[in-house]
Amino acid sequence: MSLNRCIYLLSRSHMRRRACVVTSSHTAAVANNYTGHMCAPKGPLRTCPSSSDSASRPPDTSLFVPLAVKSEVAKDGAVGEELTQPLDKSELLKVLNRFYKRKEMQILASEQGLDARLFHQAFISFRKYILEINTLNADLHIILSDICCGAGHIDDIFPYFMRHAKQIFPMLDCMDDLRKISDLRVPANWYPEARAIQRRVIFHAGPTNSGKTYHAIQRYLEAKSAIYCGPLKLLAHEIFEKSNTASVPCDLVTGEERTFVDLDGRQSSHVACTIEMCSVTTPYEVAVIDEIQMIKDPSRGWAWTRALLGLCAEEIHVCGEAAAINFITELMLTTGEEVEVRNYTRLTPFSISDRAVENLDNLKPGDCIVCFSKNDIYSVSRQVESRGLECAVIYGSLPPGTKLAQAKKFNDPDDPCKILVATDAIGMGLNLSIRRIIFNSLVKPSVNEKGEKEVATITTSQALQIAGRAGRFSSVFKEGEVTTMHHEDLPVLKEILNRPVDPVEMAGLHPTAEQVEMFAYHLPQATLSNLIDIFVSLSQVDGLYFVCNVEDFKFLADMIQHIPLNLRSRYVFCTAPINRKQPFVCISFLKFARQFSRDEPLTFNWVCRHVNWPLVPPKNIKDLVHLEAVHDVLDLYLWLSYRFMDMFPDANLVREIQQELDIIIQAGVRNITRLIRAAEAQVPEAVGPGLTSPSLRRARGSKAHPGTSPNMRPLGSSLGSRLVQEGLLTQELLQQLQKEWTKEQKQPTGVAKVSAGMATKNKKKKK
Repeated sequence: MSLNRCIYLLSRSHMRRRACVVTSSHTAAVANNYTGHMCAPKGPLRTCPSSSDSASRPPDTSLFVPLAVKSEVAKDGAVGEELTQPLDKSELLKVLNRFYKRKEMQILASEQGLDARLFHQAFISFRKYILEINTLNADLHIILSDICCGAGHIDDIFPYFMRHAKQIFPMLDCMDDLRKISDLRVPANWYPEARAIQRRVIFHAGPTNSGKTYHAIQRYLEAKSAIYCGPLKLLAHEIFEKSNTASVPCDLVTGEERTFVDLDGRQSSHVACTIEMCSVTTPYEVAVIDEIQMIKDPSRGWAWTRALLGLCAEEIHVCGEAAAINFITELMLTTGEEVEVRNYTRLTPFSISDRAVENLDNLKPGDCIVCFSKNDIYSVSRQVESRGLECAVIYGSLPPGTKLAQAKKFNDPDDPCKILVATDAIGMGLNLSIRRIIFNSLVKPSVNEKGEKEVATITTSQALQIAGRAGRFSSVFKEGEVTTMHHEDLPVLKEILNRPVDPVEMAGLHPTAEQVEMFAYHLPQATLSNLIDIFVSLSQVDGLYFVCNVEDFKFLADMIQHIPLNLRSRYVFCTAPINRKQPFVCISFLKFARQFSRDEPLTFNWVCRHVNWPLVPPKNIKDLVHLEAVHDVLDLYLWLSYRFMDMFPDANLVREIQQELDIIIQAGVRNITRLIRAAEAQVPEAVGPGLTSPSLRRARGSKAHPGTSPNMRPLGSSLGSRLVQEGLLTQELLQQLQKEWTKEQKQPTGVAKVSAGMATKNKKKKK
């Protein structure tokens, strides 16, 4: 009885399908029936089809990764085969290929979200499924059997094909929901607390050294409660100290540090923080947002957008370039808030020299040579010290304490160090007494909105930010000067500085953890990196905004994809601010995530074993770079400790060894520069623990700086220098030079070591 009933039901279904007359309207009927099937509700956030504007931009289907479909045994067994006959695989292949070639099917599929790429991928998977499965479901088996026998229409395959396509591309069934989740057109509405109050926005506009931030901070100090949001830890720390010195209790909040002035840990009414750490739910009387032009930054612009739209303060004081005035005014119109503009002029003048420096012999006290790569920093500082001049060195990857120590050394009128060699890291956060800025180059590597590396001439904004460090109001030099190292760069610099600053035109946005979680609900099998890609592809922004590049986020997501973590924890790990160019930092990040996934706390002892603490002073530049990486790893631990306190429990102990490491790095930077001077002067004496000039020479070789050593002249000193400066010295050539050099210097190296050892013994005897 049950078998007859089954046959009866199948027959009725079968007859209904066969009743469709093969006409030009058959394909349209299939489309209409299938479209109705797609509208069935499934889970939360199911909505009606979105408006035409939300579907105007097709998604980037190259980001859709097909899922594997398991060949499960049919629930109704071999009923289809019993009712019809076994399917001939070769005949079945012909039928499927005919289906694939039908333009009507391709058009119908495109209406359901399958473009040519997805249609092809779905068909390959569907064909493989049909040909490899042992037993098909009865209804599909009957349809295919009828078509093979000439009793059915090939278009009848389409609903089963689409059902399979949605199994391998689940995003097709929820595209409207995904578009709504990734709709970023009205970010002002993300902050209801800020929209509930009428804020007063004051724009302090002016160049560097114009007093714009000073006036905003004065209002900050007068307020009953206030928050300062800056781009750097150094700037936040400066306001923290300035506020507490002025007897205005102020806390410090950065990604890696929380300092509360109240001994009981109660929050102060004032807080100085890095901009990513600002609270958009705490009410304040005054908020200060520094360097507002960075709202257009391809990587970090979202943080300024969030602060500007979301801070709950009666007064919002923004400080930055005048080039951002029009944009900020327009942006505030979307929140119904007016902008009051206060313009400032530079307090001390600076001029562009008519002559390039051309030769390092022409350096004067108070000069700062600006380079745009660490290798150039090493090369220039070596050449400066070979002339008997002592120089300070500042670049981005140095710890904040080391930067401050080098700045203090350069600023000290009693210190013999009168020359500074630095990257554009001096553009913000450091008070320096510079008389003349010298651009060693005008070309800087950068990352564009797509996350792609580029090498381009510096912008007017960048040039002014750096040049403005000369002759600051608080320094001993009341007038500043700017020039270039090379004669051919000087007219280019003049042209750059005389151009108007490019206006700010867009603000950055970034997907939030909540948005990513909603995406993951609909696409539970997708990787986090793939979720972000699809989000960015589907995201809709109006003309005022852009989506910040997410390459660093995706890099970290891919690195830990194999580690079992819940989505929220995975997202937090991937927002960690690490330098992915440092292999040791990346390895540490991976180990942190793996240990975290095992639910094993990362203790102080575990961290010490990992970084091989205690560490010794660097013997060469390679050692110094490693110490900088270790400092970054400890920063990473501290950053994670404020997000996962139970799993990273020893933040205070880690901070203590980080401070010790900072001192080691400071000493290392001083010793490296002394070694460079000693090597150039051919003095084989030890200038640091375990550090001799031959060991420096070997370090130099490893860093592509052997060109100017007197001992390298038989190998071609001028050629080596030119290759280093032009970046044409290959690793193979470097290794060859190193081997030959080591062989020639083998005996002097031994003598130097013995001399250093004897000198140490003599010192001990005298003591």
